Amino acid sequence: MTRNNVNKDKTMLTTKSHIRFDWAAKKILRSKANFGILEGFLSELFEEDVKIKSLLSEEGNKETQDDKSNRVDILIENTKGEIIIVEIQNTRELDYLFRVLFGASKAITEYMKEGSPYRMVKKIITISIVYFNFGQGKDYLYKGQTTFEGVNQHDIFELSDEQKALFNKKTVSDIFPFHYLIRVNQFDDVAKNTIDEWIYFFKNSEIKDEFKAKGLEEAREKLKTITMTPEQLEEYKRYIETLSSNASIAETIAWEIEWEKQKRQEAEIHLQEAEIQLQQIEKQKELELKQQKNEIAKKSIFQGLTNEVIQIITELSIDEIQEIRRRLNYEK
Repeated sequence: MTRNNVNKDKTMLTTKSHIRFDWAAKKILRSKANFGILEGFLSELFEEDVKIKSLLSEEGNKETQDDKSNRVDILIENTKGEIIIVEIQNTRELDYLFRVLFGASKAITEYMKEGSPYRMVKKIITISIVYFNFGQGKDYLYKGQTTFEGVNQHDIFELSDEQKALFNKKTVSDIFPFHYLIRVNQFDDVAKNTIDEWIYFFKNSEIKDEFKAKGLEEAREKLKTITMTPEQLEEYKRYIETLSSNASIAETIAWEIEWEKQKRQEAEIHLQEAEIQLQQIEKQKELELKQQKNEIAKKSIFQGLTNEVIQIITELSIDEIQEIRRRLNYEK
């Protein structure tokens, strides 16, 4: 690639001045020198200072050009001994919440030494930064934990004093995984607090001058697209193209599903209209047949035939024949 082409590509990509967070997490934030960026984000989300002890795994982060997975997992152990899973998901998955559950369960089993007592299970915290709509809800940031409520007394089940001392936990919920769901596309771009500033960055790949959240100042300097090498730039371009391609595929599938749904609805409407028309034709035929029978009954009455004979001829009831006789006498 020539220098002119590199500069041209940088100009195209710097319309948003910073690297997408998902790509940065996959390529840049794994360096210990850049842990301050992640620590800042986690500190704002948890509302307490977080320090990273180590990066535990790079599972799911392929390096090849053919990598079509948009999932980026960062597995961290902090200085409190907690395992933090940061997962960034671009591709829509209807069963995504089950995958969150699976990831937490897998981390529990993988990071517990064999033969250890169960109290050695590490605290798991999952953070899902999701770029598609799943589930229902008006908010863009959700958090949840496990608590147990009394069925009859409606009290919250608590640890005993002995358990608190043994486990070094304050509540039952401190034992179980804690989950954060960040629905990036639901964010309205209005940063009302410091964690909103981070979510704004996730959505727009932009850090405003007035943003003061922890870690963003470091991200502002280290995650600029203008600082990328030609090799990084080329790889980043491929990644963005893959995202665009997958987004187009997802949009096409959604459009095709909607189109098929519309066609089925139109077919159902046509079928209903055809059924109504058929019913109207049947009613018209019944009406015409009834009129024919009435005319035959009238002629039969004029010829002096009895009601019983007319009934056999027309298949009208005696009451119907009597009504016809009554009308004829009235007309006379």
